[in-house]
Amino acid sequence: MANKSQALHRRRFLKSAGLIAGLAVASSHANDRRNRAVASPSEPSSRKKDKIRHVRAYIIESPRSDDGLPSPKEDVWTNTTLISSPMSIYPEYHDDRGSWGKNVLGRVIVEIEDDSGRVGVGISSCGVPGAYIIEHHFKRFLLNQYVHDVEKLWDQMYRSSIHYGRKGLAIMAISAVDLALWDLLGIQRQEPVYAMIGGQVRTEIPMYATTPNPEYAKRMGFWGAKMPLSHGPADGREGLLKNVAIAEEARSKVGDDFELMYDCWMSLDVPYTIELAKMLEPVRIKWLEECLLPDDYDGLVDVRKAIKSCWLTTGEHEYTRYGFLELLKRHCVDVVQPDMTWCGGLTEAIKIANLARAYNVHVVPHVSATYSYHFCAAQTNCPFSEFIIWGERGNKIEPVFRNLFRDEPMPENGRIKLPDKPGWGMTLNRNELNLQRPFPV
Repeated sequence: MANKSQALHRRRFLKSAGLIAGLAVASSHANDRRNRAVASPSEPSSRKKDKIRHVRAYIIESPRSDDGLPSPKEDVWTNTTLISSPMSIYPEYHDDRGSWGKNVLGRVIVEIEDDSGRVGVGISSCGVPGAYIIEHHFKRFLLNQYVHDVEKLWDQMYRSSIHYGRKGLAIMAISAVDLALWDLLGIQRQEPVYAMIGGQVRTEIPMYATTPNPEYAKRMGFWGAKMPLSHGPADGREGLLKNVAIAEEARSKVGDDFELMYDCWMSLDVPYTIELAKMLEPVRIKWLEECLLPDDYDGLVDVRKAIKSCWLTTGEHEYTRYGFLELLKRHCVDVVQPDMTWCGGLTEAIKIANLARAYNVHVVPHVSATYSYHFCAAQTNCPFSEFIIWGERGNKIEPVFRNLFRDEPMPENGRIKLPDKPGWGMTLNRNELNLQRPFPV
């Protein structure tokens, strides 16, 4: 009897043990499947339409404007005002910036479309050459990729073009693509760009105006005005005195409670800049902008050592974090001014802002309208932004990008408040633009 009872208990134990072992094996298999699922996730159906299907690069052929900015024949102050430039040292190119081909490349407009037909738009100023780079080179890195992989896509475009790029055309082309990616990403997520890069640190952005007549800017509610410098070293002592006289007249019109700046547009040398700054001390100029050629970093150091009466700013024609680091580590500028459509786009501008923050330097983008506004809204070290006033006398408020977009935000009483629209919040104005795609591939 005892042997029978022991055998029965043994059989029951083995059955129970087998059941437990079976459960353990089943659980192990389930865990393996879960682990494999984590390691190799299947593509969620909600993301299958997020990939890039088309990349298109356009140029503009328009009777009004060759690049969304004033055409050379328009009566706009940028065409009719004497403005000092790097080419002013040559008499045949002294009086007209258009004569030496300032805007010869024109605008490039990039559209990036995803599988569901949603389209993001970005722009730059690299025209036909930029369109070629985008269509024939960069497109391979974009097609069939997720839009949210902006960092990877930027890095691949940059690294693959390093042997002919680094600055200038290639980075401008990257900028246009990058801005289009951020636009499309915002449209996919139904969020404005500023919300995707940290949210607003300010709900309104104070603006200064660029105009040859600061009194108009003051009446419009801007806190300051930047004037174009008319004369450079080639104009001698007489030109220097005229620059000072223009500033003195402007100060007399706007009073002491309004800031004035001078845009020197890469046209001066070190001795001239130092002397100009000293002669302007009674006028209380807030800053001198882009006094020297962009590559003259050591010259900026010399100017910084000699000038204490005003800020020095530059960066409109600088490219990528590496170029701006050269300025920052020399401690030769008070404000860096990347152009969002040239410096590498938003992805790179964020890195530039982070570098500048570590050096306690302000970032105030060169006029690039909505692209600048979203960036500034989300950066603690970007206290204000720039707005260019058009018109023959610099007295007309209209979109910075003129006829490119239908709904560019406009300042009210010298301040910009961004709408809560997806992406950059602008719509390409196809009805007024003659878009041509020179390299459809």
